Amino acid sequence: MVDFAITPALLAQPATPSAAELAKRTKIREAAEQFEAQFLSVMLQPMFEGTDVEGPFGGGAGETMFRSLMTEAMGKQMVKSGGVGLADTVQREILKMQGLQ
Repeated sequence: MVDFAITPALLAQPATPSAAELAKRTKIREAAEQFEAQFLSVMLQPMFEGTDVEGPFGGGAGETMFRSLMTEAMGKQMVKSGGVGLADTVQREILKMQGLQ
């Protein structure tokens, strides 16, 4: 028969994160999501380079001028919808660097 000793370490509750740590984790998550949105925006830009902006439904010079804003908005929306998983990886690496795991 095995005797189990109850030690203070077993009785200790898991440490709850402080408000400052939670705020830091929130900022890290936001930074990771912003990074992913920017990455997706850059990856989407070549998709529109060959698009004709003239014609009856084209936006002309204005469409060309504001295309980067459109791809940026698309990147942000993709992240809101779950993204491609880059934000999770970036967040995990930042947390490791900060010693927060």
